[in-house]
Parts: sequence; C-alpha cells; structure tokens
Amino acid sequence: MKGRDYFEQVLISNVGGAGEISLVWIKGSKMSNWESMSRNSGANWQSLSYLNGQSLSFRLQRSDGKTLTAYDVAPANWRFGQSFISKIQF
Repeated sequence: MKGRDYFEQVLISNVGGAGEISLVWIKGSKMSNWESMSRNSGANWQSLSYLNGQSLSFRLQRSDGKTLTAYDVAPANWRFGQSFISKIQF
C-alpha cells in the first residue's frame, strides 16, 4: 500500500483465473458501505477516503464477472509502505 491521508493506492498482484481485475471496492471497518476504487495505472487501484486506523477489506471482480471478497486483509494498525497477503483465491 502506498499513499497519504485521504489517498490509498493498492497494488493487486498474483491474480489467477479467467481474466484481469475489472472492478475493486474497499471497505474500512468503520464504514457501512463498500466504496469503489478507481484504476490508477496497471494493477494499481486508488481510494480517496480517510481510512487510517481501520482494518481494510477488499472486493474484487474479474473481467468474467466473478466476484471475490477478502475481509480484514490489512489490520487496523496498517501503515503506508506495508504489504499484505490474502489467502482468498479465485
């Protein structure tokens, strides 16, 4: 994860399956709704929300329409520059 307050950039890598990631949503533990992320460049996706101090969950949709949700990928004490791995796979 990269960024600053009110800007999170996430690189999603090692995605297998039928196609590329077409949509990404992020949800902080203090949020009630999923927020869509926009593609920054390549496999980098960005959010323009203040999510510091919250655990982060991600929802991904492949180009074939299959959706996957990975809960609490980053713990509430995450910091920019760290990397996180989810064991959820397509």
